[in-house]
Amino acid sequence: MPENKKHQAARRSFLKNGLTIATGFYILPRHILGGKGYVAPSDKLQIAGIGVGGKGESDIWNFYKSNKAEIAFLCDVDEKRSAKSRERFPKAKFYHDYRELLEKEHKHIDAVSVSGPDHTHAIQALAAMQLGKHVYVQKPLTHTIYEARILTEAAEKYKVVTQMGNQGASGEGVRQMQEWYDAGIIGDVHTVYVFTDRPVWPQGIPWPGQKAAVPDTLKWDLWLGPAAKRDYIDKLVPFNWRGWWDFGTGALGDMGCHLMEAPFKILGLGYPTEATCSVGSVYVDEFKRGYFPESCPPSSHVILKFKGKPGKPDIKMVWMDGGIQPERPEELGPNDKMGDGGNGIIMVGTKGKMMGDVYGANPRLLPKDLMQTTNVPKKLFRVPGNEEGHYVQWVEACIAGYGSDAFKNLSAPFSISGPLTETVLMGNLAIRSYDIRKPSAKDPKWYDYPGRYIKLLWDGPNMKVTNFDDANQFVTKSYRPGFELKP
Repeated sequence: MPENKKHQAARRSFLKNGLTIATGFYILPRHILGGKGYVAPSDKLQIAGIGVGGKGESDIWNFYKSNKAEIAFLCDVDEKRSAKSRERFPKAKFYHDYRELLEKEHKHIDAVSVSGPDHTHAIQALAAMQLGKHVYVQKPLTHTIYEARILTEAAEKYKVVTQMGNQGASGEGVRQMQEWYDAGIIGDVHTVYVFTDRPVWPQGIPWPGQKAAVPDTLKWDLWLGPAAKRDYIDKLVPFNWRGWWDFGTGALGDMGCHLMEAPFKILGLGYPTEATCSVGSVYVDEFKRGYFPESCPPSSHVILKFKGKPGKPDIKMVWMDGGIQPERPEELGPNDKMGDGGNGIIMVGTKGKMMGDVYGANPRLLPKDLMQTTNVPKKLFRVPGNEEGHYVQWVEACIAGYGSDAFKNLSAPFSISGPLTETVLMGNLAIRSYDIRKPSAKDPKWYDYPGRYIKLLWDGPNMKVTNFDDANQFVTKSYRPGFELKP
């Protein structure tokens, strides 16, 4: 066993056993010597944060608050964005390039948190996993379907503890709805509606022609990472990258893993079998539709279909973004909120309906009188602290190790979040296929695109659209030299 692995194993054993018997008498662990709740820094999970501004900032802070983790290293391409994390953890060595971090410090790292733009998740997470590091990766897990499959397989291959950052998966709501569904309260679900008010960033626009000066605090080439080189544009960083296919995954990628997670898990869904969609129009002048293939659309309506389990009906999942919402359930009063107003899920069964807010929070049965007459016992494991517990349970599983009871209780390991991400990104594959044009096409009929009227038939195990080969170009992507995905 390599020396660093021996050291990590010894620390894990110490943490789990609490007391060590040596030379005939007890040696008290340092957390007792230091007072109640104290854990010596050397006995904590040593975490490296890659992408430590914005959501990454709150991620590593939640790990630290568990009192079981030490933020040992920080890595970010944006010095301004990462300033607060560097102030909070002044002893953590700071890097700009994740490759340099992993090369130089991997012997001193137990686990890695990944929270940069979508297009960088897979290359960073896989590189860490291949070094035997546990990983926590923000949603969406990856930028492409192929990447999601690779990370799912890597988690099992390298026997590492994994978790995606869809914190609602650890909440009470999804477990309450699971117990209601398992008890047969709403019968068999056949239709699911999922909706969001995103995007709240620009989509459906042309790439700006005016380049901007790269901020002095931003390492632009490292930010681009695997994406093709291009000029910087104003306000792309830190937020508006979400609306561009080269970097983000649009409204569906941003919110799908939060909203689809509950029905995906509750209904035990697998790969979808087919997808259709329509997208919101952008007009550049009278009676002419703009075509901006680099940008996600301003709104979309996607239908994914799943094969039902034996004896159960097939399931249709309807996704709506850009403020589009389904018809209000008749059981709702005229002033009742649908979901949380802007986001929500509705599962329609043969006996009734379930509704929840974003993250599956605030679950309700419809008709509402079912809430007063239903008393289903709690049988599922609850994560202490709900959403904050999402972070703590990953830390504890990393300490306990792959295959431990703590590992088995994880809410969003890649074995679950990988297939969920593939489903979310299958919706994006349909969206991107909707407006496919051949590079040489000059057809003035804006309404007659090849993908517009096509139902995409999906072979999930083989990651392939079987009836429209042009769509398969979006299953994976190209990588810039030096930033390749290397399974």
